[in-house]
Amino acid sequence: MREAAAELGTVTLGGDPAGVSLGGERRWLTVYTPGGYSWRPTAGDKVLVLKAGAEGESPCILGTVQDAEGDAPLGPGEVQIKGGESTIRLGQERLELSGQVFVNGQSLADLITAIVISLL
Repeated sequence: MREAAAELGTVTLGGDPAGVSLGGERRWLTVYTPGGYSWRPTAGDKVLVLKAGAEGESPCILGTVQDAEGDAPLGPGEVQIKGGESTIRLGQERLELSGQVFVNGQSLADLITAIVISLL
């Protein structure tokens, strides 16, 4: 019987590389993401592991199971990125940011205050 080419696992050691439980723990799995995007799985995340290589000897993490629990459902074409307590949501006609917003290392509130002061 041939082993599945991919399976779901649970992250046991967060980061990149990561450790994942696939019946037994596998460590040093590389994490792959779309170009320009960085993500490091957290212990407890459910992830898709691809068993690459001729004999499946090079497993890697391709992504995580979507967990929209507690979030408003996404509409067609909408995108949401979450990290900790912060969220970026691109909707049909709006962009929503939650969490603290910084521009070039300066908080948005401080940046607005500096602009207002410079105009006075």
